[in-house]
Amino acid sequence: MKVLGKETIVVGIFVLCVSQAVSAQTPGQPSVNPLLQDAAQSLAAGNLERAENELLSVLASTPTDYRALNFLGLLRAQQQRNAEAEQLFRQALGVQPDFASAHINLGLLYAQMGQPGTAIPQLEEGLRLAPDRSDAANALAGIWRQQAREAESRGNLEKALSILLQAKKVAPDDPDVEYEFGMVALSMSLLPDAIPAFQQTLVLRHDDANAIYALGRAYMESSDFEKARQQFAKYLELNPSDATAHYALGMALSALERAGEARTEFEKSVSLMPVQTESYFRLGVLDLQSKNFDAAEKNFEHVLGRDPKHAGSLAGLGRAKFEQKRYSEAADLLLEAISSNDKLREAHYYLGLTYSRMGRKEDADQQFAIATRLEHEETERQRTVVRILNPESAAGPEAQPQK
Repeated sequence: MKVLGKETIVVGIFVLCVSQAVSAQTPGQPSVNPLLQDAAQSLAAGNLERAENELLSVLASTPTDYRALNFLGLLRAQQQRNAEAEQLFRQALGVQPDFASAHINLGLLYAQMGQPGTAIPQLEEGLRLAPDRSDAANALAGIWRQQAREAESRGNLEKALSILLQAKKVAPDDPDVEYEFGMVALSMSLLPDAIPAFQQTLVLRHDDANAIYALGRAYMESSDFEKARQQFAKYLELNPSDATAHYALGMALSALERAGEARTEFEKSVSLMPVQTESYFRLGVLDLQSKNFDAAEKNFEHVLGRDPKHAGSLAGLGRAKFEQKRYSEAADLLLEAISSNDKLREAHYYLGLTYSRMGRKEDADQQFAIATRLEHEETERQRTVVRILNPESAAGPEAQPQK
């Protein structure tokens, strides 16, 4: 757990000084000792020696002054005398259990000490008593963000999402909370949650490049390719030398059947990062679609030179051989592709076509059957995702309200 530093406690000081001044003017509240006000000003100004003398003077005459106990706790926290600070905050709460500032400062102290589990209930109670205390809300959100990252690192995405939902409630205007919530939701393919989270991040922080790119990814996964294209283009205005972003824009353009523009983006990606493979693979696919088989083979072979088991390139190269009626070579390559990834529907389909051309009808039928089954499984997976994201659709049209 990341330990919060002295600056976290300092934030509490300034907020607390304001709250003290207000409480002093509230009817029914005890008046504030002028010496205590001077101590608060000294503490805020960093004059710890003077503040300490004034606070000790107040407590010598009034040992149960909970505000003085709280201020002295803040001073001890700044001095890293944590045990004394904890005792002073608890003394203040013993006198005034509903004193929000003491709860919050005790929570901040526990956070500073690396004890998030102990800090959380104190911060929550402080926020219940004083909902406008942004220092407490920010500290609580920070603790929950860290816990969510730890849960995510262990592969527990559901827990991470649940924790970040709590953080969103206490810090609704925190762009980091929104972004991290969106990323977990995106990892879980919860696109209706991820997309608005990234949109809200950008409302709060307009030129957040990471959120722009993540929103583009979410739009791609939801098959809204034009919106994805817009986001990737916007990201590239901020980061024109990002090879991965040129690749992503190329993918969106390919999905929109804008092959020429897609090629330009893949070529830019390659020029920026020559050692990568995926843009070469996509260039090979475009070559294949335009029936430029020599160029397609060159790009696929480039990929295979770096990754000999790249299933997509093996299948693409096999398809190029098939289109050139080199069926024996095509069959060998397609079998290699299937060995690398037996879920690659295209490889099974073209292997079926190849066997058919070679007069191996039984083998061809078997490959066509596998390709059909894989297509059905993919369709069913997409339907399942739709049902998860939109539970009303699972009931069927007969269960829908009649118009």
